[in-house]
Amino acid sequence: MKIRGLGVCGVGVAVLVSVASGFSRTVDAQQRLQDPDPVATFSILGFDPETGEVGGAVQSRVFTLTGVLAADADAGIVATQAIVDVSYGPKGIALLKAGMSPDAIIKAIWDSDPDPFPDRWTKHGRQFAVMNLKGEAATFTGPKASAWAGGKLGKYSAAQGNILAGPAVVDSMIKAFEETPGHLSLRLMAALEAGQAAGGDTRGMQAASMVIVKKGAGVWLNNDTVLRFQVDDQENPYQELRRVVENWNKRRPNPVRSTPPKQ
Repeated sequence: MKIRGLGVCGVGVAVLVSVASGFSRTVDAQQRLQDPDPVATFSILGFDPETGEVGGAVQSRVFTLTGVLAADADAGIVATQAIVDVSYGPKGIALLKAGMSPDAIIKAIWDSDPDPFPDRWTKHGRQFAVMNLKGEAATFTGPKASAWAGGKLGKYSAAQGNILAGPAVVDSMIKAFEETPGHLSLRLMAALEAGQAAGGDTRGMQAASMVIVKKGAGVWLNNDTVLRFQVDDQENPYQELRRVVENWNKRRPNPVRSTPPKQ
């Protein structure tokens, strides 16, 4: 699926303090959204049917990418970007755990968004994608996302971005993901680099991150995180992310399982 998509004395004081605190937080949020800088971001979600791993990678012209990717080995992965509401991540994970399809999750989350700041941070500019543990995916781009903005679905992959050089960015990402051999991390890395080579985001580069999960596949016990890498505030974040991904693959750890393999 792709969519363009009060009371007496102390009690009274406590109530007033609570109300004032809530009002202050609302004002702070409004001030932060008063003149938001445009944020160019593109991401790729991918699944490897041979290993059962699911993951994603993202690059953006922001200081750090905390909150863009939400992954859970019992559910799948969500990317939320553009006019961001980071609650889309945990909401998407919860709905995946409830058994909803990525298409239905996209619709449910966006329809239920109250659009609290329509003048400055409208839901109509949001962009997000959802992928389950079967590699089924959906991607959504709101009609007011900063151009060029859009997404594309591939085989076990979903690419999306905003403020991009054009559709060739997401097209190139899907092609690279599907044609690159090796571990899922190398395929996600290749997709990011292909997107940048096709023009990337028009504001430049600054941060990149990658996460891959699978139940019990992390090192040591009870660890579902295969890898999680984040590069912040770099002139060329691809260079550092590529270095870490390649070194990780050279010495890829074997997970220690809490139960023996089936015979």
